[in-house]
Amino acid sequence: NATVKSVSFGTLCGVDSRERGIRHRPYMDESEKSDPVIQLNEVFPGDTNALNTLFGGRLMSIMDTAAGMAASKFCSEDVVTISVDALKFKRPAYQGDIIRTIARVVWTSPRTIGEVHTTLAIVVWTSPRTIGVHVTSCRLSRKEWNPEEICSGFFFMVAVDGSMKPTAVPQFTPSGEEESRLYHMAMQARDGMRGEDS
Repeated sequence: NATVKSVSFGTLCGVDSRERGIRHRPYMDESEKSDPVIQLNEVFPGDTNALNTLFGGRLMSIMDTAAGMAASKFCSEDVVTISVDALKFKRPAYQGDIIRTIARVVWTSPRTIGEVHTTLAIVVWTSPRTIGVHVTSCRLSRKEWNPEEICSGFFFMVAVDGSMKPTAVPQFTPSGEEESRLYHMAMQARDGMRGEDS
């Protein structure tokens, strides 16, 4: 099996953390919890089919692992996958290639307020429980190291407690055009899957 490695953008670019003047801290800032997770995997002979290309199922496993890491880092809880949006496979990867997978939290089920109109107005808060993660995988050849996207899609996770019961997660608020675009794409994907289940 391929060894899973999670590295920072700086490490990926060959920049050591000491060279960037970053001190290692025993905790993670809240702002860092939504930073992307980067995972590198090498394509080994056991990962390929008769055409010497990476199995689609193996790629999905890599992407699911990265999505789980990003979601868990975001909410500081264990997470499980509940659904996957239609993945788009664009090109193959070959034995010896490096698969670079980037996973980032882009959506959480929105927090809603409901009012019960009796003698007193009771406000009911519903905490977000589902996390949407956008995952993109690229192939890098050892000769050129130019990323070529091979697959992308949305993975939806639920945080669970020690009894495997769903638990609340922080609310994700997009900032900037790109995050807003991915937020709405994830929301549409999730709504579409709910419609298929009904």
